[in-house]
Amino acid sequence: MLEVLIAIVFLAMLGSLMAGAGFLLHDSSQSRRLLTSLKVRVGLAALLVALLLYGFYAGNLGG
Repeated sequence: MLEVLIAIVFLAMLGSLMAGAGFLLHDSSQSRRLLTSLKVRVGLAALLVALLLYGFYAGNLGG
C-alpha cells in the first residue's frame, strides 16, 4: 500500500513538472501559475521524502 502511495505522489510530481513547463512556455510574464506549480511540486517532494523515510523506518521498504 505504501509503495502505491509513493508512486502516486511521484506521478503527481511529474504532472506538476509538466504543467509548470507548459506554463513557462505559454503564459505571460505576469502569470502566477508557474509559481503555484512550483509550490505544489515542492510540497509533493516533501511528502515523498516523508513517505520514504517512514517506509524505511517502519521496515516497509528496502527489505
